[in-house]
Amino acid sequence: MTVPLEPLSNSILAIMYFGDVVFAVSGALTAARYRMDVLGFVLIGTITGIGGGTIRDLLLGRTVWWTQDPTELLLCVAASLITFLFIRSDITRKKGMIWSDALGLAAFGVIGCHIALESGAPIVIAVFMGMVTATGGGVIRDLLTNTEPMILCGQLYATAALLGALSYAGLRVLGTPDIAAQLIAFLAAFSLRASAIILNIRMGPPGEFIRIGKKGDDSG
Repeated sequence: MTVPLEPLSNSILAIMYFGDVVFAVSGALTAARYRMDVLGFVLIGTITGIGGGTIRDLLLGRTVWWTQDPTELLLCVAASLITFLFIRSDITRKKGMIWSDALGLAAFGVIGCHIALESGAPIVIAVFMGMVTATGGGVIRDLLTNTEPMILCGQLYATAALLGALSYAGLRVLGTPDIAAQLIAFLAAFSLRASAIILNIRMGPPGEFIRIGKKGDDSG
């Protein structure tokens, strides 16, 4: 017998739907760089939007949520189609992908941690699931498009997701109201990722903890 999924608060649903849209857009913009057709846009956009959460649910032994309620699946499809119809500029494609991915990363770091905690996972596991939820879709997107995954090239990517999840879990332990915890954790993750994008901050190479790229270096 399938256990019903627990209801989510309106604030968590809002963050989750926002994350779906921006991640789907980032996937669709990646498809645009490779001149894919409309089905390619929908495939890459949708996988980016729901991929991380799917991995999380499988690892937690939960029912994969979109098999019970296709709202987010349809939202990702719609966002991908709209991107296909309206994107034109190559510059917009690259910058749009980077920043929409950063927003999705911050949103899903919080969402993944929240869902894991509500499922009864220990805090350490919940924080890890937040990171998995935030990075999983992007990794699948990059692998399918033969792009070097951002998580593997020294960027502050998984680190930003980890900061968001850890901030959310810590604030909950301290008794912070949930909406405030969600907002603070989201802003923490997004601020770190945005700083890394703007300043081209990277971890490493080996022997170096932090490296700030020179002007003109690739920040994508």
